[in-house]
Amino acid sequence: MAMNNLVENEIKALNFIRNKIVHEGKSPSVRDLMAYFGYKSPRSSSLIISSLVDKGWLKREGRNLKIIRKIEENGSNARTVEVPLVGSVTCGAPVVAEENIEAYVSVSESIAKKGSKYFLLKASGDSMNKVGIEDGNLLLVKQQDTAENGQKVVALINDETTVKEFYKENGFVVLKPNSTNPEHKPIIVLDNFSIQGVVEQILPKIN
Repeated sequence: MAMNNLVENEIKALNFIRNKIVHEGKSPSVRDLMAYFGYKSPRSSSLIISSLVDKGWLKREGRNLKIIRKIEENGSNARTVEVPLVGSVTCGAPVVAEENIEAYVSVSESIAKKGSKYFLLKASGDSMNKVGIEDGNLLLVKQQDTAENGQKVVALINDETTVKEFYKENGFVVLKPNSTNPEHKPIIVLDNFSIQGVVEQILPKIN
């Protein structure tokens, strides 16, 4: 989507906000933005945020900010697609419902293949650390509602998301952790369960 309705500082602010959400899991405060630009008061930062809201790029949710449009990457020859980064799932809503999207992230088309839909989810906890999923990793997930035994899935159970290995055994679905932490146990599910997608790539944490 064209960014020609934005001035230079608004584009810089939008990228700064996106990077904070992606890398730290939360949007920056007005004072974070003030420090980034080197302003002496928060008013200038507040005006930039208000302008981005008015122009339809940001949405306020309490003290948090969400990016609600796709950001064009200027000056890049790489072929990329914009993939939504989703946060907490609203009860009863699909993972990629509009209200769950926190930002859009550019991902190479060599990873996010054309013809399929994807979303990004930030991993939490250590229940899958033996297969390389560490707390804070971004997971590139291909949207689909089925899986084969052994695939790593994003499952929605009673309106909460979890990442586990999928197995169907004797008519039951078993979601198994793969962790060095013995506290994590397999989950047997019957109802109130759906597959939201299959993990395609584990993206490294960026400090």
